[in-house]
Amino acid sequence: MSAIHPTASPAQDARPASRRRLPAVLAFCVAAALAVSAWGAEDPATWLLETVWVMVGLPLAILLRRRFPLSGLLCGLLAAHALVLIVGGHYTYAEVPAGDWVRDWLGLERNPYDRFGHLMQGFVPAVLVRELLVRTSPLRGSRWLAPLAVCACLAFSAVFEMLEWMAAVIGGEAADAFLGTQGDVWDTQWDMFCALIGALCSLMLLSRLHDRSLSRLAPSFGG
Repeated sequence: MSAIHPTASPAQDARPASRRRLPAVLAFCVAAALAVSAWGAEDPATWLLETVWVMVGLPLAILLRRRFPLSGLLCGLLAAHALVLIVGGHYTYAEVPAGDWVRDWLGLERNPYDRFGHLMQGFVPAVLVRELLVRTSPLRGSRWLAPLAVCACLAFSAVFEMLEWMAAVIGGEAADAFLGTQGDVWDTQWDMFCALIGALCSLMLLSRLHDRSLSRLAPSFGG
């Protein structure tokens, strides 16, 4: 099977105008949230480290919007993930108020927002990797598509943990807010496990919906 060309021509794009505008609306909302989050951030260095992914990813998606438009589902997921990163960067993951509320409500020992962030680190990239593989490789419909997407998410999670390790070595105690370990010696393992669970849940729950979203983007992308 030959690779699927990633570009949808205007004639192929039969989406309603509201759906065509969705990426621009989401991009504006993310950019606005990013700007607001910088104001009064709990730890400016942590804010920068946590939101740098948004600062890189958002312009990249905008620059490639015509050559490689993303499915509506993926756009929504990426925007949601960006907001999770932005909120974590503004408050630091250990101090997010919503996480404190969940901790108190469930009687937990720590703020769980960091765990939620790492679930998202698997949940959203799983769809991103799946879309890239479906549209640019011969793997559409292959039984290897889901396992490779999960492996890619675990690899990214491991790289992120190594970046955190480097931050700890370089910054010492100053990196504690970025690490968000909250005294848990198994935090690294929990983070990667959460990313794995997120990736598995994403592919089990969203694969069919993702195929429909791809078919609306361009009929040849659908399952």
